[in-house]
Amino acid sequence: MRRAGRIVADVLALTEEGLRPGVTAIELDARAEEYIRRAGATPSFKGYHGFPGSICVSINEEIVHGIPGPRVIEEGMVVSIDAGAIWKGYHGDAARTFYVGANPPADVVRLLDTTRLALMAGIAAARPGATVEDVAGAVEDVAIEGRCDIVRQYVGHGIGTRMHEELQIPNYRTGRGTTKLVPGVCIAIEPMLALGSADNHTLADNWTVVTSDGSLAAHFEHTIAVTEHGPVIMTTA
Repeated sequence: MRRAGRIVADVLALTEEGLRPGVTAIELDARAEEYIRRAGATPSFKGYHGFPGSICVSINEEIVHGIPGPRVIEEGMVVSIDAGAIWKGYHGDAARTFYVGANPPADVVRLLDTTRLALMAGIAAARPGATVEDVAGAVEDVAIEGRCDIVRQYVGHGIGTRMHEELQIPNYRTGRGTTKLVPGVCIAIEPMLALGSADNHTLADNWTVVTSDGSLAAHFEHTIAVTEHGPVIMTTA
């Protein structure tokens, strides 16, 4: 899983390098798929329940599951990239959101920083003996402090020999007693936040999820392993 995660981290870094005005989402997808396959891995997303891309490219008000198509990336856009790879039967899954261009507006900085810090707070809480509710609460507290709305319909998940395994990792407190984390458990934590309302709907392509009020959204994700010494991020270089 560490190797799968490293490939995913490299894909996100490679995509960030290519994320420039004038490039299309499908060009980013092709570059990502070529790298994943050259590394000896398989894209997790391609063909998953019929998804056509190797990565998800979600732009501006698109929260998750954006299909990479001919849309041209322009300066000033907020672009979320979600990538997954399978290495010898094991999965890595991670996402990052980028601003295209220099000098992002203050509200965009707040959105991206809050979502990233919410992810890191959730990871820090994922220690042996902690519960899923502890992780969810850590994410929620940062989102509230950053004045961002939490997308509640989509959650993190267990991960291993399947991309989505049994555990669900919400980004808000559910008020229910939840599973304790033990060494050896691997999960993907992935807050999705919006600047306006997180109410959302799915477009006619049956994949792309957008904010209903058109507000900007961000998505950050890491695959982590819970060890006896604490959480270890698998999707880094």
